[in-house]
Amino acid sequence: MAEIENRPSNFIRTIIDKDLESGKHAATHTRFPPEPNGFLHIGHAKSICLNFGIAKDYQGLCNLRFDDTNPEKEDIDYVHSIQEDVQWLGFNWDGDICYSSNYFEQLHGYAVELIEKGLAYVCFLSAEQAREYRGTLTEPGKNSPYRDTSIEENLALFAKMKNGEFKEGECVLRAKIDMASSFMVLRDPIIYRIRFAHHHQTGDTWCIYPMYDFTHCISDALEGITHSLCTLEFQDNRRLYDWVLDNISLECHPQQIEFSRLNLEYTLMSKRKLNALVDENHVSGWDDPRMPTIAGLRRRGYTPGSIVEFCKRIGITKQENMVEMGMLEACIREDLNDNAPRAMAVLDPIKIVIENFDEEKVETISAPNHPNKEEMGRRELPFTRELYIERDDFKVSANNKYKRLVLDKEVRLRNAYVIKAVRHDEDEAGNITTVYCTYDPETLGKNPSDGRKVKGVIHWVSASHGVKAEIRNYDRLFTEANPAAAEDFTTVLNPDSCVVFSQAVVEPALANAKVEQGYQFERTGYFCRDNKEAGLVFNQTVGLRDSWAKEQKK
Repeated sequence: MAEIENRPSNFIRTIIDKDLESGKHAATHTRFPPEPNGFLHIGHAKSICLNFGIAKDYQGLCNLRFDDTNPEKEDIDYVHSIQEDVQWLGFNWDGDICYSSNYFEQLHGYAVELIEKGLAYVCFLSAEQAREYRGTLTEPGKNSPYRDTSIEENLALFAKMKNGEFKEGECVLRAKIDMASSFMVLRDPIIYRIRFAHHHQTGDTWCIYPMYDFTHCISDALEGITHSLCTLEFQDNRRLYDWVLDNISLECHPQQIEFSRLNLEYTLMSKRKLNALVDENHVSGWDDPRMPTIAGLRRRGYTPGSIVEFCKRIGITKQENMVEMGMLEACIREDLNDNAPRAMAVLDPIKIVIENFDEEKVETISAPNHPNKEEMGRRELPFTRELYIERDDFKVSANNKYKRLVLDKEVRLRNAYVIKAVRHDEDEAGNITTVYCTYDPETLGKNPSDGRKVKGVIHWVSASHGVKAEIRNYDRLFTEANPAAAEDFTTVLNPDSCVVFSQAVVEPALANAKVEQGYQFERTGYFCRDNKEAGLVFNQTVGLRDSWAKEQKK
């Protein structure tokens, strides 16, 4: 009972609770029905968590069903990526994977049944003519001249469609509902069209393919779905969903319930627009770490737990809203702050030489893998005469607010000694190349004995033992919070969304970092090893704090 009381609450779960209490349903059965025409994105994660979460909490079932009725835009690679994403998020479907194409024979049979009942007809209007006949939001449509074709002739024409005797676009099968309906979706919608396209599941068996609105409700009913959960843009389509099921010989009638889709700042949730980003080479692919796809977030270092927690926090409502990117980033930052081991990496290195440290000496310094979790163990850091520090961590002169290395002043090296900068070298362009320092050998793990106050701490990597790596700092893909509102979303792409540090140096242990392993690079941010590149490449997951919000307020 305690587990039931701790379930998240929303209006959908309230409906389910009432249905179970009233005996309308003995158990719940949901489904996640993606179209395999692209990779899943963070919006789909919300639906995954909802549908599979309900099945888990109510000890019911959840199907994974591919809505594969549009072979021209679908691909088996998308099918595989979707399966992988669902499982990576921590969910498993019940039974075998389902495909709408599994039901093509039954769907065809129900289309024939509608024709036999005088509720569907073959229409030869061109696409342009059909738009004219359809009417507008303020004016009713008018009947197609083919609407009153006899049942016998419609059956014969539909059989010709099925046999490939008409060209693509020459005719369609339409439901006969009401051309004067105030709901456009009920104005004799198309339920079948001709497509001479190879299907990734059925091959060349079919040349007619059912439309989504006809397919989806029947697929739900054939699978015994109790609650068909979809986003608000399908609210009017519920009338067609119910009309189809009310007029065919299927006893099961699932209930369609709509909820608000996820709108996330600085991202796009349209598969068509995301596909354009890929096709036009604005990103490296569907799994580019700047993309809001699950594969992109995974490659960037987001964990399944952080995404599931994000979906939990935003909740399920009927109200459309724009979710702040900071909320998603807070979830992964909290996760990695607790669980990511610490490491040191220098992105833009300059060399320092500790002149009073023995040239041949390699000292081993022990450092914790996590400052608050002793159980995560410790690591050994080689400390040598020559080290690398960040270029931004040294200035020839600076005011008191600058807490890093300044000429003739001291700073502490993380987990190591206090050093003092005494001189530096520059190249012909005035760029600092080397900083010469001294160190205080009595300051390892303790403050200077004479009471000197050292306020700054910087990170470092041994010049001789550090490992070369490429580090990619990622930022928001767009400069506008709502890029979909731009007339051309490509005009608001962020030119600095990916900054590559090709000369970075990381501590030796990171040479063996596991793919997708997350780390906190001390003083820099959270990073993970890329899951696609063969070399040592780290992707920035998120900064240590939300610096973007501060920048926007300036």
